[in-house]
Amino acid sequence: MLKAINTKILIAILAALTAIGSAVIYQSHEAHKAAAILQQQQHDAEERERQDEAFRKKVEQDKKRHNSAAGNEGKTWKTYIP
Repeated sequence: MLKAINTKILIAILAALTAIGSAVIYQSHEAHKAAAILQQQQHDAEERERQDEAFRKKVEQDKKRHNSAAGNEGKTWKTYIP
């Protein structure tokens, strides 16, 4: 009888340790996934920032080109000979 009780206690202890170990492994796995997701989001944010900066530069260049063309437009009519 005592041996059966000791066996049941041992099985309960092993089950508890297995559950704790599984929880620790699961938590570690979830933390690793969260870190990977965070790293991907940071990479995406940096890429989006680079694209935005390139777009801003292009817009500035287009704006300068547009303004210079408008500034030179009057000169063409002054030198126009029909």
